[in-house]
Amino acid sequence: MMHFDESMEILRSQEIGRFRTRRVPLGCARGLVLAEEIVATENSPEAPTSGMDGYAVRHEDLALGRLRISGINPAGNAELETLKPGEAIKTFTGSLMPPGSDTLIPIENVTVEGEEIVIDEPVPRGFSVRPVGENYAEGELLIPRGTRLEYPQIGVLASLNRSHVTVYSPPKVAVLATGSELLEPGEERSHGGQIRSSNDFTIAAIVERYGAEAIRLGNVGDRPERIAEAVENALAQADIVVSTGGVSVGDFDFVKDVVAALDAELLFKGVRIKPGQHIMVARRGDQFIVALPGFAYSSTVTALLYVVPLIAKMLNASDPIERVRAVLREPFVKRSKKAEFTACNLCLEDGRYFVDFEGKKLGTSAILTNMLGPVGLLYTSEEESSKEAGEEVEVLRIL
Repeated sequence: MMHFDESMEILRSQEIGRFRTRRVPLGCARGLVLAEEIVATENSPEAPTSGMDGYAVRHEDLALGRLRISGINPAGNAELETLKPGEAIKTFTGSLMPPGSDTLIPIENVTVEGEEIVIDEPVPRGFSVRPVGENYAEGELLIPRGTRLEYPQIGVLASLNRSHVTVYSPPKVAVLATGSELLEPGEERSHGGQIRSSNDFTIAAIVERYGAEAIRLGNVGDRPERIAEAVENALAQADIVVSTGGVSVGDFDFVKDVVAALDAELLFKGVRIKPGQHIMVARRGDQFIVALPGFAYSSTVTALLYVVPLIAKMLNASDPIERVRAVLREPFVKRSKKAEFTACNLCLEDGRYFVDFEGKKLGTSAILTNMLGPVGLLYTSEEESSKEAGEEVEVLRIL
């Protein structure tokens, strides 16, 4: 079995030969990954603009103490009156500044007496005047290719008059479970050895959360010919095929044999990690096959470690799972000589992350309930040992 870092390096080194893109309406683009660079085609604002309601003035005239109101300048007004010395023009938020003015004095800083304003509190030169290009300048790169579009990017694109945008097409990920003991939710149990099939639901939800389209193929049993047929069917319609179960060394663990029989390159089989050491990743052209362990916690963790980065790679984006430094609130006992990923409670207080294990159960890699709550995955490499309270650790921030 290889070192965890080596498996990650193999994953990072994979090149995608061709990315699929599509044009979508801006209103449908949230959560998708941008496949073009967004460069400003103009200055914003294009001319000096008022930043609040008040009076456009010449700064030097504030010393007069009293100015005549010569006009009004509503937002959207294109016919601008030229400001003359000793005068003020009432101007509203977002209005172009009148020619001849250089300062906006707020309404709160003046008293209106008839057709004049009295300067109660002067302001600095240029106060509340938005300069040309304050928001962005023509030619400025605003949003790089590979950015996941959320509300700030959507707003900027709208301000640039972009009704459509080019994005990477979400990869399709086929998810299947193996095991004769599995029952679909809603099926009646006939004996105590049967368990509910949850892994494919969990993995499909992970896939969709991180920007791919999930194709849930359900449970395919544990007969090798049935598994082979299901994997071939999955490869016919998906970019990534994810299976759970059947990769260990048991008499009915056939997935590894099925993958070996495909015209695929085995990238690695077996990594010194806990949980999920029997992880297997293979490649056929620009398609990937990821065989995950069957225990619920193991399959969830390994999906986050190996499937999510592959989704990001197919979107020409970086791995979205952030690694943060956090302080232990209690001791941590390392249970093996492998790299470990331990469910923990992760919270942010006063700008620092803290970790504890309250409510997290010790036991096998089947305890999926350890992923409930404000969870992170505490990472300790195989070279590290147990930690004391107060020590700083690395945590994958996943929820």
